[in-house]
Amino acid sequence: MPVEGYKVDVSKAVGHQSPTEKVVCNKRDFLLYALGVGVKDEELKYLYELNKDFAPLPTYPLVLGLKGDDYNVNSFKERMSSGGPTPGIAPFDPNKIVHGEQSLTVHTPFPAEGGRFNMKKTCTGVYDKGSGMVIESTMDVYDEQEKTHYCSMVSKSFVRGYGGWNGPKGPKAVSYTPPKRNPDAVETFATNSNQALLYRLSGDYNPLHADTDLAPQVGFPKPILHGLCTYGACGHAIIKALGNNDPYRFKHIEGRFASPVFPGETVEIYMWKVDSKDPKTEGVIFAAKVKERDIVVLNNGYATLYKESPASKL
Repeated sequence: MPVEGYKVDVSKAVGHQSPTEKVVCNKRDFLLYALGVGVKDEELKYLYELNKDFAPLPTYPLVLGLKGDDYNVNSFKERMSSGGPTPGIAPFDPNKIVHGEQSLTVHTPFPAEGGRFNMKKTCTGVYDKGSGMVIESTMDVYDEQEKTHYCSMVSKSFVRGYGGWNGPKGPKAVSYTPPKRNPDAVETFATNSNQALLYRLSGDYNPLHADTDLAPQVGFPKPILHGLCTYGACGHAIIKALGNNDPYRFKHIEGRFASPVFPGETVEIYMWKVDSKDPKTEGVIFAAKVKERDIVVLNNGYATLYKESPASKL
């Protein structure tokens, strides 16, 4: 049931930019992230900093918002509230938040050395879905001088129970339906029982992914794998299978989280080549499912790869 009397002033919320945050990372972070999303030891370009082709996986920046400007573990609750409240959105129970959709667009390849960066977060939408509300946030990552724009990340979070305030329903979602033929490629991400414990070291310290006492309190028999871990594995699979394993060909990825993965399960990633509106890129529709339960965990996936690798390698 919707929370009675809940109100949102969309005119105050949408367009609000939180204070610029500093975020940091180094080569060690890139190595740890690659291990966290299931990269195997034969792909040393992502796992060994002295490899001549060493590069970070292009989905790495997705962890920076929660990692922040520290290399130590942090408080998930504090990181979630960094930047302060959004004007026009009344307080709500953070335990009701579900990560619904995520996209990432690369503007400039991320530097292989890591460094310090500026992250700008803007509220770009608040929608009333009846049973809850969707909050859309866009995060842009720049160098410290803000001369280089590295990437844009759009996150849509569904807050259960906070709908029914007669707000905008939001734009109609784009649907990416897989072609009615066999996929062009299938990759397997065989997660380990400690996969979430490994992935969380990249900066997402949400207790839901580690605390065996908390998980049952929020409706799960045990801690679940981070959705962005599965998402990162999909990004890697697309590059490996359809992009000649060239991370510089990666331009864009988007997808919807459909169901959680439990550490130890096998994730199958299905990919279909499709046409792209941009003649310089090729499209990929993808979906992921858990083999053991035959359940889709990530759908409406779409990515674009450059047909030719950009010459610039930082």
